[in-house]
Amino acid sequence: MSFWTDAHCHLQDQYLRDWKAEGDARDALTRARAAQVNRIVVIGTDAASSGEALAITDLSGDVELFATVGLHPHQATEDLAPIAALAREGHARLVGIGECGLDYYYEHAPRGDQRRAFAAQIALAIELDLALVVHARDAFDDLFDVFASEGVPPRTVIHCFTGTPDEAEGCLERGCDISLSGVVTFKNAQLLRDAARIVPLDRLHVETDAPFLAPVPHRGRANEPAYVSLVGAFVAELRGEDVAVVRAATAANTARLFALPV
Repeated sequence: MSFWTDAHCHLQDQYLRDWKAEGDARDALTRARAAQVNRIVVIGTDAASSGEALAITDLSGDVELFATVGLHPHQATEDLAPIAALAREGHARLVGIGECGLDYYYEHAPRGDQRRAFAAQIALAIELDLALVVHARDAFDDLFDVFASEGVPPRTVIHCFTGTPDEAEGCLERGCDISLSGVVTFKNAQLLRDAARIVPLDRLHVETDAPFLAPVPHRGRANEPAYVSLVGAFVAELRGEDVAVVRAATAANTARLFALPV
């Protein structure tokens, strides 16, 4: 029997506290395993959360944990040097750079700073041959411009994709994979559902982005890796594919993306 992989979540204490999650990371892992999840990628968003993501991988057991380090576009004005230093330490369970990218919906950082931080992290992923985890919201034109000038690492994923079918095509044409979160289950996400149907099965990932964006019927409450099974089952039905096929394919795709052991 295959297991689900949560391709993107945040199990750091700060996020769990903010969302009043049930228990700590260990508790979340127990519930994940019960939901047939056996791999999770914990994502960094700044220097502190990146260091914690790496530390959390020490909890690996029945559920394997891997981590990324990165500077989220909301934090684009912060110093990237500590994150680059973490990346260059060569931690055994470091598998990617990010999440990084562009967010023009909230614009918590100036667009120029976002682009500079994103470009630097693309270069870091290429230098270290690590996967690139991209956050893109209301910014696909500039995203494609940055890719044109800086290149696209061979293993790149657009996490929590929320764009249109045309934007999905643009990402796929540039060699990116696409990861779907609980947003695809939301009632107002019809364009996203249309986009989800056109992603080739061998380029598709599922994630929770926990503790954010819990899928229906848990929307508005703390999300957790166990719920990736709900996202995956919804995506399978949406695409008219067997759940077991989607489970096996997305797990294999995430293993390829992050160069995880088979």
